[in-house]
Amino acid sequence: MPRGRPRAMGAAALLLLLLLLGFLLFGWDLGCERHKQGGRAGAPGCFPGPLMPRVPPDGRLRRAAALDGDPGAGPGDHNRSNCGPPPPRPSKCELLHVAIVCAGHNSSRDVITLVKSMLFYRKNPLHLHLVTDAVARNILEMLFHTWMVPAVRVSFYNAEELKSQVSWIPNKHYSGLYGLMKLVLPSALPAELAHVIVLDTDVTFASDISELWALFAHFSDTQAIGLVENQSDWYLGNLWKNHRPWPALGRGFNTGVILLRLDRLRQAGWEQMWRLTARRELLTLPATSLADQDIFNAVIKEHPGLVQPLPCVWNVQLSDHTLAERCYSAASDLKVIHWNSPKKLQVKNKHVEFFRNLYLTFLEYDGNLLRRELFGCPSQPPPGAEQLQQALAQLDEEDPCFEFRQQQLTVHRVHVTFLPHEPPPPRPHDVTLVAQLSMDRLQMLEALCRHWPGPMSLALYLTDAEAQQFLRFIEASPVLAARQDVAYHVVYREGPLYPVNQLRNVALAQALTPYVFLSDIDFLPAYSLYDYLRASIEQLGLGSQRKAALVVPAFETLHYRFSFPHSKVELLALLDVGALYTFRYHEWPRGHAPTDYARWREAQAPYRVQWAADYEPYVVVPRDCPRYDPRFVGFGWNKVAHIVELDAQEYELLVLPEAFTIHLPHAPSLDISRFRSSPTYRDCLRALKDEFHQDLSRHHGAAALKYLRALQQPQSPARG
Repeated sequence: MPRGRPRAMGAAALLLLLLLLGFLLFGWDLGCERHKQGGRAGAPGCFPGPLMPRVPPDGRLRRAAALDGDPGAGPGDHNRSNCGPPPPRPSKCELLHVAIVCAGHNSSRDVITLVKSMLFYRKNPLHLHLVTDAVARNILEMLFHTWMVPAVRVSFYNAEELKSQVSWIPNKHYSGLYGLMKLVLPSALPAELAHVIVLDTDVTFASDISELWALFAHFSDTQAIGLVENQSDWYLGNLWKNHRPWPALGRGFNTGVILLRLDRLRQAGWEQMWRLTARRELLTLPATSLADQDIFNAVIKEHPGLVQPLPCVWNVQLSDHTLAERCYSAASDLKVIHWNSPKKLQVKNKHVEFFRNLYLTFLEYDGNLLRRELFGCPSQPPPGAEQLQQALAQLDEEDPCFEFRQQQLTVHRVHVTFLPHEPPPPRPHDVTLVAQLSMDRLQMLEALCRHWPGPMSLALYLTDAEAQQFLRFIEASPVLAARQDVAYHVVYREGPLYPVNQLRNVALAQALTPYVFLSDIDFLPAYSLYDYLRASIEQLGLGSQRKAALVVPAFETLHYRFSFPHSKVELLALLDVGALYTFRYHEWPRGHAPTDYARWREAQAPYRVQWAADYEPYVVVPRDCPRYDPRFVGFGWNKVAHIVELDAQEYELLVLPEAFTIHLPHAPSLDISRFRSSPTYRDCLRALKDEFHQDLSRHHGAAALKYLRALQQPQSPARG
């Protein structure tokens, strides 16, 4: 696991303190304190529970009358806090199984917030069973692989293979076919799995999930489904004129949180049971309105012995017509909040701010802090964790370059396609612009989208909180919100140095076109560059016929406002009057000198140039090109090393005569400032260069000699 740092521990304590303070605004209860002060009568054996949030006393929040139609308890009992003798908790190391159905980009983000809330409180190992479409699997597989949370296993199940089992059911609910898939979990999950907690993606935990698992002990010998009563009048059929819901026992049950005894359901013939019930009801009802919930309730109405009612606090439902106040006004604590309205956080509820604060706490919580071991509970480490720990253990903390070496080994959480994304249609010469950025460069995105109409793959280095700011930034921009061909990949921030090449590799790996334009976020390409590159790739016969890197000449302006040239002729005019310069002409001319700008001025056709020391052009290459060397973090030599590798692998360097890209001015980054001010920083960069050349010699033998000779020549300080 990436090492914890003292300030990370401080951040954890601070965030936890903020969480507690947020809830203190509304008051807190310990265990059954309110019951001891005249709450629920006849609650034997009240026991202290964990510190949990509750809604504040309110003159309008009186103890509610029992909800109607309680099928399995005394009047309203299961809709009050569970203040009887506590069920036996699972053993400390018992593996708890959780199943979730998830499809698409937005639902994947919801799952991550849900999992954060579970991990925050959990004390047991978890095995997540995720039924996903291809999009969600791609996102979540990468996320969990890079999150490397101890004592968490993840199994994926292909939702596409299950669709045929539920596609015959007409469903009006916004969840579509995926909202019906919980019905087939007994057959889809492994036959040896006997118990599972099933969760909707829009729930948030406020307690240890092992307490929920412990409620399996309350099941009788025949009960197989644990559910909380529905906290609205939906199934009573009185919400509006001619409202005709599916049959249910009393108020019915909500399926956002389910305890399933899979073994008993299989023995009872669950698949045949729910299918027969659904087919019968669909003879008189046009469709399900609440997806699987309607069918679960119809089956329970016919077989009431299957259900074990759960305390209402395990599914506090914030729907449009919710009666949840009857639960949380009487409960000593809340366990699970369920945002079961299509409006989600915008649902109308007089206490919604309280619940929203709980949700936002986990939405923006630093997921790196959840990479903690379970105390006293040994578990199989995540893949690669042992090797990583060994490598970290070999580092010398007294080494002046310790930060560099630790940053190289840091495994960052990666959330690919953070926003909805439409892959480009397959075209043989298509090009994706690849770049990386941090929060301070977001303002570049709109201009970039106006200049580049083609697909883009962008890696963003953000904290969890910044990722939500980024989401709001995109939603507020008509230009960015309209672009479905831009794939944003969030790499979560950890460590003091900017992992520039790791970010580039994430964006490069997610590009879906045959070719990529390797750019930086502070460059604006020529308006015509996208079309020109595709035409050039075809004309030059790149790919299998020719191994080449197409050089896009780089320029810069020192003016924050200037008229962007629409053609090479206009660019040369600006160059001649000093409104533009060749890139880094004043600071680092050798970085782009081999492009030969004098020749480019007159060129009518692509021309070949030779590699030279410190050359770092922006290039178009096949998607399967060599990756960037991740050892280069912060500022310096990150692009230079990549061009060396391209040359070592015998890529031709071809300069395109009509292509150009222009760098816009901006404040210097923190890493550039450190490079300029710290001799130690520069010494560490030189050490990394030496190691790079040693590796180059091992990989390429005698062919690497020219790079070693170039390194030995007197040079200016290393650049990017």
